[in-house]
Amino acid sequence: MKHAFPKPTAGLILFLLISFVMNTSAQKLSVTGLTVEHLTNPLSVDDPNPRLSWKLVSEVQNTMQTAYEIRLSTTASFSKKAFWSVEKKGDESVLVSYAGPALASKTKYYWQVRVKDNHGNTSAWSPIQYFQTGLKSSDWTAKWITVPGKDSLLASPLFRKDFKLSKTIQSATAYITAKGLYEAHINGKKLGDHYFAPGWTSYKNHLQYQVYDVTKSFNKGDNTIGVMLGDGWYKGRIGFGNQRQFYGDTRALLLQLEIEYTDGTKEIINTDNSWKTTNGPILASNIYDGETYDARLEIQGWDNIKYKETANWKPVRILPNGTEKLVGMSGPMVSKHEEFKALKIFKTPAGETVVDFGQNLVGWVMVKAKGASGTKITISHAEVLDKAGNFYTTNLRSAKQQNTYIVNGGAPQIFEPHFTFQGFRYVKIQGFPGTLKLEDLTAVAVYSDMNTTGTFATSNTLLNQLQHNIQWGQKGNFVDVPTDCPQRDERLGWTGDAQAFASTAAYNMDVSGFFTKWLKDVSADQLPNGSVPYVVPNVLNERDAGSAGWGDVATIIPWDLYVAYGDKGILEAQYPSMKKWVDYISSVSQNNLWNSGSHFGDWLFYRPNDDNDGRAAVTDKYMIAQTFYAHSTQMLLNAAKVLNKTEDVEKYSALLKKIKKAYVSENMTENGKLASNTQTAYVLALQFDLLPENMRQQAAERLARNVKDYGNHLTTGFLGTPYLCHVLSRFGYQDVAYDLLLQESYPSWLYPVKMGATTIWERWDGIKQDGSFQTPDMNSFNHYAYGAIGDWMYKNIAGINPVQEKPGYKAVVISPKPGGNLTSASATLETVYGTVKSSWVIQEGIFKLDVSVPANAKARVILPKTNKEEEIGSGNYHFESKY
Repeated sequence: MKHAFPKPTAGLILFLLISFVMNTSAQKLSVTGLTVEHLTNPLSVDDPNPRLSWKLVSEVQNTMQTAYEIRLSTTASFSKKAFWSVEKKGDESVLVSYAGPALASKTKYYWQVRVKDNHGNTSAWSPIQYFQTGLKSSDWTAKWITVPGKDSLLASPLFRKDFKLSKTIQSATAYITAKGLYEAHINGKKLGDHYFAPGWTSYKNHLQYQVYDVTKSFNKGDNTIGVMLGDGWYKGRIGFGNQRQFYGDTRALLLQLEIEYTDGTKEIINTDNSWKTTNGPILASNIYDGETYDARLEIQGWDNIKYKETANWKPVRILPNGTEKLVGMSGPMVSKHEEFKALKIFKTPAGETVVDFGQNLVGWVMVKAKGASGTKITISHAEVLDKAGNFYTTNLRSAKQQNTYIVNGGAPQIFEPHFTFQGFRYVKIQGFPGTLKLEDLTAVAVYSDMNTTGTFATSNTLLNQLQHNIQWGQKGNFVDVPTDCPQRDERLGWTGDAQAFASTAAYNMDVSGFFTKWLKDVSADQLPNGSVPYVVPNVLNERDAGSAGWGDVATIIPWDLYVAYGDKGILEAQYPSMKKWVDYISSVSQNNLWNSGSHFGDWLFYRPNDDNDGRAAVTDKYMIAQTFYAHSTQMLLNAAKVLNKTEDVEKYSALLKKIKKAYVSENMTENGKLASNTQTAYVLALQFDLLPENMRQQAAERLARNVKDYGNHLTTGFLGTPYLCHVLSRFGYQDVAYDLLLQESYPSWLYPVKMGATTIWERWDGIKQDGSFQTPDMNSFNHYAYGAIGDWMYKNIAGINPVQEKPGYKAVVISPKPGGNLTSASATLETVYGTVKSSWVIQEGIFKLDVSVPANAKARVILPKTNKEEEIGSGNYHFESKY
């Protein structure tokens, strides 16, 4: 359908809305994207009232759901009467709670949904989906097994059991967990496509188990299960000071295989004293140091039928049950993703053979090799080359990040590690037999299975690379827990980094399940007094807790998830933790001032050379603490309102007023100047609304002046940076925000891009202009915190904004704010309702905007440089205005 536009004349503003309406006779309403607790067909649902979600697909504009019908059955055919069915009027389609009869444990339920819309259409039933309930504690009959004697060797033990199935199998389900990490095999094939199971949790409180549908893995007759264990986070080196065996000194396996035959009978195969164990080819495996694998020690067929056990296989030892609770997997598994071919093999000035993969990534290198038996191949990993072009590992501190493979002398083999991962762009190869070729090496990225939800691109190639770097910083550090860095001897779930980046993370990828799982550990490791550890899971000392901006993860991320995904349940689950954190701050405050304790402050802020004018970007730590005291109280208050906790609303509303009053009395002069005259001080005070309304604009002016005084450079660290551009935009300094974003010289977001970065750096000047490095012992080149600018880019450049009152993008504000000489920008976001799109271009003085709104949602579109706005329903739209 073509449309002609009048030629704009001077002073004329065009505000044209074009609706692409399809032929109504071809209309179709359908349902897709069914999930249970944020997951597709999950197999370990512990919640007695799991929540169901779906998306509407319709080509008709302004489509809203008016009613839905759900049916749930214990059979996929729905031939029997539904176990539960419900019909309701309304537009609810996200996280609808199951409300039928009590669900049985370890049972698969099938479900469908169909909907009606406001145009009188009724959809067909959706494709059949399912979920399986987890095990009750009383359902576990398996025993924990381990090696005989003390588990003192570094080698990874193997466990196996042969058994015979005499009947035809109807279904088979395996429930597996471990103390340590496990890799399971059935009849010679690896089970699943994931790694690092059972994942990292607060092991002393709860340990995840995984569930596998293995119906097609077994045969009538002889079968074999084989499992290999690694140290992982449980027993291996973790934290600082060469700390080992933090959670326990003994690796162990727990496996329960439940089989139902076609005749209705059942059988259970458990880990028990009938299993055998021996050591395998993995001589050592450690998260920080890498893996040593001796192919000469491979036991051919050990995990398959017809293998004859030798005298090396010993009976296992039974361990008593621990105190930790076994829980179903609630987040995504870690798996392989993108592969990278080697780009270049070269000799460094030091004479070492180094390979460049072109991207700083997290995972490992698959190596294809053939050589004489005993040939040792060593692969070392690094993120950067030094000034001279040599392989640089000083910033890894004590982490070896090194995999060693010993060739068995047979046919060519492909080597890759099992229980470790590396952060790298470059690898150094030592001992490779023959001539190393590019095709011998493949790097594979490994991270949690989160669907990509956001895309973002502009007319500025440097900004596009920045977005790329933000995404790869997220991928590399979202390996089961949100780590600070993936390469040195740390890789911990630092809470300050996570809270700063959570909102950006939710634009780029579906982090609903990822953070839901991790927040359970935030609650579990929260101290009895309510203080929150610096890292979660907490492998540091108990006193390493309670820092402003770090502990506030307990309130910030639950609220961010609620806004992004419409998940009221996350607020309900985390509310006790949120409240405990705020109450902890109150307990250590005096006169409503949080002016005690140890704080990181505005971590890694820019420190200018202040020899000339004495200025510095140091922001008083207690001043920062007070702002986060207010912010966490506000987040708690928000949650209390959503959850209808009337008494708490009254209590914390009164507290918030006192906190703000105390902040002003302590930190602001009568003329509005803050005690710390820094960007971070003004950013936090304005972002969290601590200043009286009549004093806010002048504070914003001081902030903008500060930025200009530094030559349009930022001086903020981990706590100030996420909000810097937001505050400038909010108070009318959009041009200054763009000046900061597009600044190419240090310190800035684009300085690392200009220096060749492919991920976000820990420091603004990780590599200095002359090629030298920042402080070697704290200089990660894959550290996502400063990537928090992505939130501003999506919300301001592309203009995709959630509405807190209608969370999950049930309502969305599309309000792009062009600037910085950008001529175009485009972003999409796959929300819980469907795809939101905002794409604009400026051509010949005309601003052209294309918008997509998913069915069952609405949007408000605000065009730049006009006072025009339009309320729209679902569909595709085109807007134009003079610019």
